[in-house]
Amino acid sequence: MHWLMICRHHPGKDAERAAIRDRHRAHVLSGGGRVRVLIGSALTADDGQSPLGNFGVIEARSREDVIAFAEADPYAQAGIVADIAVTALATTFQAHRIDPMTPVTAASG
Repeated sequence: MHWLMICRHHPGKDAERAAIRDRHRAHVLSGGGRVRVLIGSALTADDGQSPLGNFGVIEARSREDVIAFAEADPYAQAGIVADIAVTALATTFQAHRIDPMTPVTAASG
């Protein structure tokens, strides 16, 4: 099943977020051993830069697996995440249209 996960962050946590961003990204790429992240990114204010949180389209067996993945994220563990929302996507969701997340390399980005 596929899920939309939205994690809103507490304001004023930019330095903490930057300090553990690499650990957060490693967690996302690993899926925490329980989910597969199809796509995800930061959420920002309308300026496209001021961080508000992050989102992901997740493939997982259950809502509980998605929540456990989100709660195990280094951002959540560090107290950066204010709240986590998980919403089921329709069974007709066309996940095959998403190019699965791949690590960014120096050559690609």
